[in-house]
Amino acid sequence: MNSKSGQFVFMLLAVAGILSSGCSANNERPKPADNLEFVPASSVDRVRVQIAKLPTDDVWWNVYGEDQAWNFKNLHRFMPTVNIYRQGQVRMLANRPMPSIAREVIDTPSGSMGFKDFLDSEASKTMGIVVLHKGDIVFEHYPRQQPYEKPIYWSVTKVLVSALVGILEDRGQVDVSQPISLYIPALIGSDFATISVRNLLDMATGLNCPEEYIDHASCYYQYSMTIGDGYWTEKSGQSPYAMIASLKPGIKQPQGEDFQYSGVNTFILSWLVEELTGMPFQDALSKEIWQKIGAEADAALLAPRYGVPNTHGGLLAQLRDVARFGLLYTPSYYKVTDHKIISDRVVKLIRNDGNPKLWQKARAANVLPNDFSHSVYQWDAVYNNHDFYKGGWAGQGILVNPDKDIVAVFTGYAIDAQESQPDLLPVLRQMLNSIFPEHNP
Repeated sequence: MNSKSGQFVFMLLAVAGILSSGCSANNERPKPADNLEFVPASSVDRVRVQIAKLPTDDVWWNVYGEDQAWNFKNLHRFMPTVNIYRQGQVRMLANRPMPSIAREVIDTPSGSMGFKDFLDSEASKTMGIVVLHKGDIVFEHYPRQQPYEKPIYWSVTKVLVSALVGILEDRGQVDVSQPISLYIPALIGSDFATISVRNLLDMATGLNCPEEYIDHASCYYQYSMTIGDGYWTEKSGQSPYAMIASLKPGIKQPQGEDFQYSGVNTFILSWLVEELTGMPFQDALSKEIWQKIGAEADAALLAPRYGVPNTHGGLLAQLRDVARFGLLYTPSYYKVTDHKIISDRVVKLIRNDGNPKLWQKARAANVLPNDFSHSVYQWDAVYNNHDFYKGGWAGQGILVNPDKDIVAVFTGYAIDAQESQPDLLPVLRQMLNSIFPEHNP
């Protein structure tokens, strides 16, 4: 079985170009993409065929190409989910198209070509992309999905979890310097007991539980079976809460010393949210964020086993709504909400306060992009130009730049087990840095 954890390594090894050019735009009132003729995303016959093709002796996501693309966009047809509810009037995002984005010539593994031409090419497996500037849609394209579809975003989900922790931190309900067992007493008997909330946020626990999808006996895969992300049988653990509460993978190194990616950390943070709010995670997310951003549609979280949401990677949502979430980190937050939800303190922390120890080994080995600065609060990378980036396995991502007031959200899939299709992140950043220079007025 292929490891999904490789998506982060691939992202770090991508080289992002930084160019410079001007931009122009024209103002238009909102024109919903739903104005277009409705196109069914899948026929009755296609649904039956695709569901019949799902693996019976392996986990559902371990297929690639067109079958994976269909699965990513149609999880609600064959897997249990829990709802994330919207409320109130939709806060429409104004359309202000910038044709220069589509035309921008960028370097790709297939050669130089226009950005939209690349998205439409056979090399790209991007399903949809939305780019916002100052809260307006300046580029929106759906080469391989319908605008209304709600594909999975995999690990992009993690920054929704950290956003909620940041909100509770601002209210004084949690001190991230304290050990997690102070807030979740059930963890006192586990090796996580003394790990600080901050080191869980930064993927720096020091415990021997890295993300692992090959060895089914590993710490991580045992967790993934309980949550329904890994392949499970009748003998699999029944509860991620009980499993983690007794988990003793051993200490690999002191906490806060090195970066080690693991969705277990994210699940514990969502458990923290549940303890502090007294409600299931998806309801806390509804109350604190989704009902406050003028979302166009309800979202959902994958919840394959006993209704427990996959908080480390199960978000299903429309692209524009995920872009609305991204706006909360920018000066244009007011386009979707009347009140600041993500505080200036949190934005400043993400921009400037990464733990410098976590990437010392990688820097010494010279395997990081030249403009990589740090990772923090579940964000995979913060770059020197203050791009915040969080990726999802096999082709999803959210990029936010508060300084430039930019949000970009995209979905995609992998063509094969080697994930050999071009990574969109360096191509996207190359385009954004060209269209929106460092000191864009």
